[in-house]
Amino acid sequence: PGRLTTHVLDTARGVPGAGIAFELHRLEGGQRVHVASGRTNGNGRTDAPLLEGEAMRAGRYELVFAAGAYFRAHGMELSDPPFLDEIVLRFAVADPQAHYHVPLLASPWSYATYRGS
Repeated sequence: PGRLTTHVLDTARGVPGAGIAFELHRLEGGQRVHVASGRTNGNGRTDAPLLEGEAMRAGRYELVFAAGAYFRAHGMELSDPPFLDEIVLRFAVADPQAHYHVPLLASPWSYATYRGS
């Protein structure tokens, strides 16, 4: 069965992004529908998939990570407002039976993502 997972790597410090708050939304008809929220664990991952089984549906999604708050909490000096505060990743699920892994590699000044395995 399909599932959606994520993890965060703090590329500024070279460690997992532990304790980063996130929200997952499904984009439906121009509206954001809240699906899940939480914080990454000590390995920068979630303890369970964000979506799986019947909850995993084809469509467009948005993952929002509270990166600015995370970097500020770890003593990084940020501008006011920070260059990157909330990082928004928009992606689509075409095959709800597949595994979609959407990682975030982030620093206070840059980020990257990809479809992982």
